[in-house]
Amino acid sequence: MTAPLMQLEAVSRSFGNNLALNQVSIDVYPGEVHCLLGDNGAGKSTLIKIMSGVITPTLGTIRFNGEPVTFSSPRDAQHYGIGTVHQDVGTIPLISVARNFFLGNEPTKGWGPFRRLDHKTANRIALEQIRSMGIRRVTDAEQLVGTMSGGERQALAIARALYFGARLLILDEPTAALGVKESKVVIDLIKKARDDGIALVFITHNATHALSVGDRFTVLIQGRSAAKFLRGEKSREEVLNLMAGGEQFETADHGD
Repeated sequence: MTAPLMQLEAVSRSFGNNLALNQVSIDVYPGEVHCLLGDNGAGKSTLIKIMSGVITPTLGTIRFNGEPVTFSSPRDAQHYGIGTVHQDVGTIPLISVARNFFLGNEPTKGWGPFRRLDHKTANRIALEQIRSMGIRRVTDAEQLVGTMSGGERQALAIARALYFGARLLILDEPTAALGVKESKVVIDLIKKARDDGIALVFITHNATHALSVGDRFTVLIQGRSAAKFLRGEKSREEVLNLMAGGEQFETADHGD
């Protein structure tokens, strides 16, 4: 087995007197999807904010490639190759696909005061990267993002994160607002990224989506790790029971 790319060891986070996370440990491996399951208020958002550098843990250790690390900002996490795609994907509807793809990192041409945006290169790269995600309906990089479907916007955000060097991709409820067809698009994107060797954390409350793509699973309840298991070890009904609070805190050790 390859070594984990990222490890959280006994991570806790308090907000005043509220203990949002309590001694949570997870391992994330390259080429695997680690599904983080739990109902609202379970601690999922706090955990991914720690993983992406938005907040720091009160207690516990974060390791990346086996070395202890501290993220003081999302930029620190991005420096290590951690990309985060939120449910709303952070796109701007009234600007083009290419401008959304680069968002401040646009390729330029010229020198000094004559430096200007290289529209042709930006359009070509954006379109190539979106097509590499299997999206064929978008044929013009000048198309406004507001005309794209929810699944296509997720594809754009995932392609952008991977293009800018993400080795670990955190997907926060990417299928929550999507229909069946668009959800399948996103699930297929997750599978493709996994097959390309990317480490993925898939946050969801949809057990069906998680079981269709997950390799490892952690169920959070009230800020604690209620269960850990591997693909094939739990049925959908058992997972739903865990998420609802049954069989709490009977955690198996599978290298996490």
